[in-house]
Amino acid sequence: MSSDVSTPAGSSPPTEHDGPVADRGPVQVPDTLKVWAGMTWRILIILAGFAVLFTILGQIAIVLIALFLAAFFTALAGPIMNFLRKRARFPKPLAMIISIILIAIAVVVVLFVVIRSIVSEAPQLSQSVSQTVSQVQDWTKGPPLNLSDDDFNQYVTEVSNWLKNFVLDIGSSALGSVGDLVLGGSIFIFGVIFFMMSPQQIWNWLVSWAPTRSRPYVNTSGILAWESLSGYTRGVVIVAICDSILVYIGLLILQVPMAPALAAIVFFGAFIPVIGAPIATFFAAIVALAERGPVIALLVVALTVVVGSFDGDVLQPLVMGHAVSLSPLAIIILIAIGSILLGIIGALVAVPIGAAIYRVLKYLTDRDPEHPLPGRDPPVDPDTPAGDQAAATSGAATSQG
Repeated sequence: MSSDVSTPAGSSPPTEHDGPVADRGPVQVPDTLKVWAGMTWRILIILAGFAVLFTILGQIAIVLIALFLAAFFTALAGPIMNFLRKRARFPKPLAMIISIILIAIAVVVVLFVVIRSIVSEAPQLSQSVSQTVSQVQDWTKGPPLNLSDDDFNQYVTEVSNWLKNFVLDIGSSALGSVGDLVLGGSIFIFGVIFFMMSPQQIWNWLVSWAPTRSRPYVNTSGILAWESLSGYTRGVVIVAICDSILVYIGLLILQVPMAPALAAIVFFGAFIPVIGAPIATFFAAIVALAERGPVIALLVVALTVVVGSFDGDVLQPLVMGHAVSLSPLAIIILIAIGSILLGIIGALVAVPIGAAIYRVLKYLTDRDPEHPLPGRDPPVDPDTPAGDQAAATSGAATSQG
């Protein structure tokens, strides 16, 4: 007789695993969440490192700005010095001194024209401004504003205080304290002298501190950054001269007073790309409104649009296209960031620094056809014809050789 016990049909035999559900261990974190968490804390560490770096740089900002302005001045005076050395056979120290003196004379002449124009025409302009304010006050008394004299005077006071604070902020950001001015001026002078007299020795010493395998990359990056800065410096001076001449001719045709001073303001404003010259020209519209009436002021506003379009669409791509290969939006963002961090000085130096960094990053990421990384072929541009690509490849090989 069999001892096996039959089980009902459709039911499984009991096993040793029957009973309470066993503990399955800790819940596993999804791999996607692990990846994102790892990326997040790494990004936070990088941002913290940048914050520490910028804090340290902020403590020595006056030194860095002075050195940058010295490099800016050297890029402008260097071609004059080289011309005097090669053409006139001047000794290097004498050529350097003459080039510095020539640029200093040009700056003094521009400032003299501005100050003389302001002093000679300021009384008439002040009277015209007062008359314009009275006319605007009479207009605001009627509909739709219906402002009282007290309200209008309050608004005028607020605008006047804002302008005063704006000018003081510009002065404080540009000059700083007396100690900072003396320190920065001293570093600027010595920086110009050494940058012009022994630039290659200084650069070779800096490159020597890099690891041996990284020196070719560091050397090429520095050369590209300097080419971008020097090209921007010479280009922005040409653009500023052209903008100021155009504005001066337009103001003379429209018979707007203080035309030399306003043109000089446009010249200095053009050192802030894209927006500097149009904003500076807008001051001429205010003077035209006070002196010549609303019709001439509107024509000056039209002149502002023309100068801005000519500056951004013709001059800058033609003169600084290779040195500043940035879109207008990127330039405006750089200017805004520079203004927030360092005021008017930041607005002046943001674009050349950003352009130099962009060109170096383009080289280091192997996206510069003219300067491929050592041991690599230049990147292929699908929009470039095959013949041009072959020429670029042969040129790159020649430069590497």
